[in-house]
Amino acid sequence: MLQTGSLAPVRQGRPAGGGKLVPYRDLLIGWVEQEKDITMPELAARLVEKTQVVAYPASLSRFLKACGFTFKKNHCWRPRLHALTLPRRAVSGEAGRLPRMRPEPYRLVFVDETGTTTKMTRLRGRARRGERLRASAPFGHWATQTFIAGLRCDGLTAPWIVDKPMNRQLFETWIETQLAPTLHPGDVVILDNLSSHKSPQGRRHPQRARRMVPLPPALFARNPIEMAFAKLKAHLRRIGARTIEKFWQAVGHICDHYSPDECWNYLAAAGYAPD
Repeated sequence: MLQTGSLAPVRQGRPAGGGKLVPYRDLLIGWVEQEKDITMPELAARLVEKTQVVAYPASLSRFLKACGFTFKKNHCWRPRLHALTLPRRAVSGEAGRLPRMRPEPYRLVFVDETGTTTKMTRLRGRARRGERLRASAPFGHWATQTFIAGLRCDGLTAPWIVDKPMNRQLFETWIETQLAPTLHPGDVVILDNLSSHKSPQGRRHPQRARRMVPLPPALFARNPIEMAFAKLKAHLRRIGARTIEKFWQAVGHICDHYSPDECWNYLAAAGYAPD
């Protein structure tokens, strides 16, 4: 007669206590204490370099949370759409302009500029639960630059940086000397409604393009170049260049790291790629 005994439940899933990361607890905590704004991919890369141990960023985040660290923000800004813009966005965006642009994404050139400074530093970091996150940041009068570029489905085009705010004269100069030589017959240049972009002379320069199309205010979230600028600023915060020369060198190196697949994904995420 076959007799069955009681079997103890077997634990499944992640090992308790951090698994293979436990022996490196002090090392990981030391790195985070020394560099509070270190990101989890950077921490994973450093762990591989120093110990040959491979750990996923999500695993490191859970492990640090178990060790009493929390992810904190010392600066916060959240853009909000006004309720009145939502119907306009639906009509002029998804149901209006986007379907007409999707068949030929290679003709689209998204233009915008963003402000950068030599005091940029990371805005987030980790600290022990219950403790305030304290980190150093530059203070004083620092130089401000404007970075302007165009985004195509296969890369950035006509990147340009000046050490002053954008105005109509600078925009016309950029159009004539940087953007116009890169345009092809039938290209569509898409830009927002900034006052300096409304220059009649600037709109006449790119004669080889089919037209320059203003982006409605309700569709500012649909401009894929904003995602490219987010990557640019993230790298600038990581590098921490404090002089104009080093800053411009850093921008040049970052622009070389936009791959065609990445730029295509920017357009796809904004709804400008074919279904």
